[in-house]
Amino acid sequence: MFSVAIDGPAGAGKSSIAKAAAQRLGFVYVDTGALYRTVALYMLEHGVEIHDPAAVEAALPQVEIDMAHSPAGQLMYLCGQDVTGKLRTEAVSLATSVCAAYPEVRAFLLEVQRSLARRANVLMDGRDIGTVVLPDAQLKIFLTASPEIRARRRVKQLLEAGQAADYEEILQDIRARDYQDSHREIAPMRQAEDAVLLDTSDDTFEESTERLIRLVEERRRP
Repeated sequence: MFSVAIDGPAGAGKSSIAKAAAQRLGFVYVDTGALYRTVALYMLEHGVEIHDPAAVEAALPQVEIDMAHSPAGQLMYLCGQDVTGKLRTEAVSLATSVCAAYPEVRAFLLEVQRSLARRANVLMDGRDIGTVVLPDAQLKIFLTASPEIRARRRVKQLLEAGQAADYEEILQDIRARDYQDSHREIAPMRQAEDAVLLDTSDDTFEESTERLIRLVEERRRP
């Protein structure tokens, strides 16, 4: 199996670019964030106190996660039930932020992610894929863009969705998130030593996708 590990800061377009490239390449795109959201959903639905690390850890053996793919995208299953449509609520987002900080949760999902990579050719994105989850991936990429570019892209997304957007506020949030992700105690975001830097600041979405596809195809050549 061929694994592509994609790390980088929030708002750099990792997920959308990886998803488009995976479809073109015939690879499986793995949204690791959805795995953490599924764990958080289990805790909420079973009344587990998410602010109690011991309670969360005790519940983990009962969490059964599986993933499938359809023309509409990645599907997440929790204990045999399709929960894809439940993962993007505000309550789940807040619970995910809490649960994802626990080393026990990250350790639990580590094998889930590695198992997926053993079963298929994957493009997997996150913050610590190349450094922790798939350290032996055949291709590691650190996909990034300047904070200013990421803020402008986010403003555009919000305005197109009919929502208010303040550029300076969004830029400040992005910089704070970058600092938090790169300085966290467990699996901080950093570029793996053997990762290819892919800066998309000056690229369109299509150009970024093409660059990623070329990197994969070049690495796969005999």
